[in-house]
Amino acid sequence: MSSFSVRFFTPQALPSTSVSVRPKTWVLAAPTSAPAASVEVDAVRLEPRVEERDGYFVLKEKFREGINPQEKVKIEKEPLKLFMEGGIDELAKMSLEEIEKDKHSKDDIDVRLKWLGLFHRRKHQYGRFMMRLKLPNGVTTSAQTRYLASVIRKYGKEGCADVTTRQNWQIRGVVLPDVPEILKGLEEVGLTSLQSGMDNVRNPVGNPLAGIDPEEIVDTRPYTNLLSQFITANSRGNPAVANLPRKWNACVVGSHDLYEHPHINDLAYMPATKDGRFGFNLLVGGFFSGKRCDEAIPLDAWIPADDVIPLCKAMLEAFRDLGYRGNRQKTRMMWLIDELGLEVFRSEVAKRMPQKELERASTEDLVQKHWERRDYLGVHPQKQEGFSYVGIHIPVGRVQADDMDELARLADTYGSGELRLTVEQNIIIPNIENSKIEALLNEPLLKDQFLPEPSILLKGLVACTGNQFCGQAIIETKARALKVTEEVERIVSVTRPVRMHWTGCPNSCGQVQVADIGFMGCMARDENGKPCEGADIFLGGRIGSDSHLGQLYKKAVPCKDLVPIVADILVEQFGAVPREREEEVEN
Repeated sequence: MSSFSVRFFTPQALPSTSVSVRPKTWVLAAPTSAPAASVEVDAVRLEPRVEERDGYFVLKEKFREGINPQEKVKIEKEPLKLFMEGGIDELAKMSLEEIEKDKHSKDDIDVRLKWLGLFHRRKHQYGRFMMRLKLPNGVTTSAQTRYLASVIRKYGKEGCADVTTRQNWQIRGVVLPDVPEILKGLEEVGLTSLQSGMDNVRNPVGNPLAGIDPEEIVDTRPYTNLLSQFITANSRGNPAVANLPRKWNACVVGSHDLYEHPHINDLAYMPATKDGRFGFNLLVGGFFSGKRCDEAIPLDAWIPADDVIPLCKAMLEAFRDLGYRGNRQKTRMMWLIDELGLEVFRSEVAKRMPQKELERASTEDLVQKHWERRDYLGVHPQKQEGFSYVGIHIPVGRVQADDMDELARLADTYGSGELRLTVEQNIIIPNIENSKIEALLNEPLLKDQFLPEPSILLKGLVACTGNQFCGQAIIETKARALKVTEEVERIVSVTRPVRMHWTGCPNSCGQVQVADIGFMGCMARDENGKPCEGADIFLGGRIGSDSHLGQLYKKAVPCKDLVPIVADILVEQFGAVPREREEEVEN
């Protein structure tokens, strides 16, 4: 393989309807046209902006002019030291009153703790933290699930958990004095929260049906595990990739269905063969932000499967060394690609590879371009004879401690003690003997709460945290998404899958641009001209082999006015039928 030594942990069709908007499309990783023309780049610009000091990577003094406030916080004190040198133990002993008196400790809880996956909810839950886990490929165990349930249970109504749009758990209500003990508990069950926030690599996404799908191209679990273990140095902390200019997302594609959403990742590994060798073509630069959203583009590069980690390391080093660190709205990797030009960026990645080069992309993409995306909710046969998996709908991804315990019990009783999280905020229970399926479907949790066959609109519903907990969010999302959907379903009958995504602010954690109908929180004005919670509506996002981003359809709609507008959109563009007309036809 490579010189990297990585310890493995034991792994514990929704076709989109067309709309009148014509968004920009994207292509698979094999290039269909010539790469972007090279940009003339001065050699001085290619000097690395960071250097290693005492085991950590810091921004050189001569590149510190005009840097953003977050970069200054990183320079003042290395965030990873809170974990790698035990700083969290001392911080956890301080009272909030003591912490607030000192700038460094205040920056610790508001900024640096994000390197440990801890996000202070200063605005809405002062003194409490959201903790984001690393869960490569979305695979988790019953033991891990029970442990997380035990953590949030002690926080009562302040504690809950969310399935995220990166196949991950986020738990809420955590208080600082408990953190050292929680970190130990995570380690005991094979979990980590390390390097899951701020300027780090986020959870590696893979095929949620990896290893069980009869139609899979490749089992993505070994690759996502390797990526996660490299990124965190086997949960010990990896300073070499912990001082990026901005966050960075990666996925490994293993399905024709593109459940992994490669077009919105900074790096997507697209399976392809070349001269009889299996490997990956590469997409780069996909991202969402408040000011710009871009689909990933082909790098015109192919790597053998053994180079998954060296390639990731080389690209992260190029981004770390050369990325812009000024205005945070312009620090994602696509901005660097724009500045250098695709070919220069590619050459900077290549020279950081062990062999100092990259092969050009293969024309032998293994992802079928005309593939109807399958629905993973409900009961489906696995490639293992006599076994099935059951996909269950978790309404807007929110679960309580008792729910998690019950999910763990079901995984143990009917499956292999394993659960799979999906980017649509749902859960899959794999490895169920067919003889046990009926009993599982009759479990109260699946009959009353987490349905294998929800209504069509609920099935495609995704929502970010919203302003219940998140200080960035402008509007409440989760409860509102459910309420609007239920009210719309009373007005119209929908016969085709429609994916609706909600996000509380322009950062688009709810990924509204990939939805058929997306709602982005904003302030609007009601009929009296008074400010109120509202949403910008997006239409036309598409996932799968014909993926593209949706476009803005209507700005600043007061939330209280959304139901009739959504109902009209469903009738006019998605073939829905008004309930009154449906009843007339039936009569």
